[in-house]
Amino acid sequence: MTHSHDHGHPHHHHTLAPSGQGTVMLNIGGTIGALIIDTPARFHGHEIEISPAGAPDQRQHAAVRARYVRGGVTYCVVIDNLAEGRYAVWGDGDEPLTELDVRGGAVAQFTWPENAVPGRTLLTV
Repeated sequence: MTHSHDHGHPHHHHTLAPSGQGTVMLNIGGTIGALIIDTPARFHGHEIEISPAGAPDQRQHAAVRARYVRGGVTYCVVIDNLAEGRYAVWGDGDEPLTELDVRGGAVAQFTWPENAVPGRTLLTV
C-alpha cells in the first residue's frame, strides 16, 4: 500500500510581496504561539504583563508600541515565542483582566479594555 506524503494538503507557494513598516515577524510554530494585545493609544510606551494562568509570579512584560498600518497607527503589544497554554493578562489589580489560550503556531488576540490600567508605568528610556 502506498502513502502519499502530502496527507491531502495541497502545497501552497506564496510569493511574499514587500510589506510596510508595521510588519512583525513572529516566532511561532509547533507548540509555540504568540499573543497580540491591542491597546488604546494613550498606553504607548507602557508595559503590559502576562503570566501563565495559575502562575502569577512567572510574569513577563512587553511594551506597547506603535505599528503603522494602512489607514493609520495601531498600538499593541506583541509577545511571541510563547509555549502553548493558558495565559493571564494583568492590569493594576490583584486579579487578571482576562485569561486566554495560546495555541502552537497561532496568534491569540486580546483587546485591552478602555477603562483598564496597565500595572507598570511608562518606560523611562
